[in-house]
Amino acid sequence: MTLRLGTRRSLLAITQSQLVADSCTERTGRAVELVGVTTFGDVTKAHLAQLGGTGVFVSALRDKLMEGEIDFAVHSLKDLPTKPDPRVTLAAIPARHDHRDALVGRVPFADLPAGARVGTGSPRRIAMLRALRPDIEYVPIRGNADTRIGKVTSGELDAVVLAAAGLTRLGRDSEIAQIFEIDEVMPAPGQGALAVECLAEREDLVDFLAVLDDPRTRAAVTAERVVLSALEAGCSAPVGAFALDDGQTLNLTALVVAVDGTEAVRKSAAGPPSEAVALGHKLAAEMISEGADRLMGEHSH
Repeated sequence: MTLRLGTRRSLLAITQSQLVADSCTERTGRAVELVGVTTFGDVTKAHLAQLGGTGVFVSALRDKLMEGEIDFAVHSLKDLPTKPDPRVTLAAIPARHDHRDALVGRVPFADLPAGARVGTGSPRRIAMLRALRPDIEYVPIRGNADTRIGKVTSGELDAVVLAAAGLTRLGRDSEIAQIFEIDEVMPAPGQGALAVECLAEREDLVDFLAVLDDPRTRAAVTAERVVLSALEAGCSAPVGAFALDDGQTLNLTALVVAVDGTEAVRKSAAGPPSEAVALGHKLAAEMISEGADRLMGEHSH
């Protein structure tokens, strides 16, 4: 029986979902068909911060799971709210692609002239870029990758910042002028990773989808997301986190930046991958003791 995989209708979402579908078929022999779902986040023109965050991309797909119209769904992991939904389970987190942010434009970031206009819809990216270059104008933008890159091509903006993984999946690496390392721009928790969800009660599917799971990626993104959750920060807060599981040790670094880019709290911690949750909580507590919650201010709930 063919499995129905629910996906947002954007080109990037469909591309990502097709990767998961192909991997699923390759490993299990089961046919998978994509089912496009339009989410509120796709049709509204409001900015994410006004919408109450990333759940706007997720809830419609979860509704389709509940209604039995799809068997499982694929999300960008960074779009997944940190608050668990008891109806669904995160059945698999495939191996992560590039976790970093990328600048699409004609020249690298350091070569942009003062007053250049750089577009991004992310308060995290704006705060971190502002810390590097306060002389640049940061323009909030929304829309899919094509729409955003089009603003550079048309000359409306000098550059835009997008996730490197998305650009690679879309085959648009050639348009990247620079990739930011994590000491320049700390990625969003879970960036570059995908989330495969199904109903918690579908034990057959939970077991079946487990073949897609990458334990190292799961340990890393679990720690990153715990930091975000423990800081009580929404997706719109200027919080970045990145963890790497080398097989023995999980190394976690997180960064909170003031919205104006002038102050920051950065902390690192390491521990066994099996203690990813505890490590995330420990790091968040240390950051709060150093004033991270004050820096987030109006962006935390």
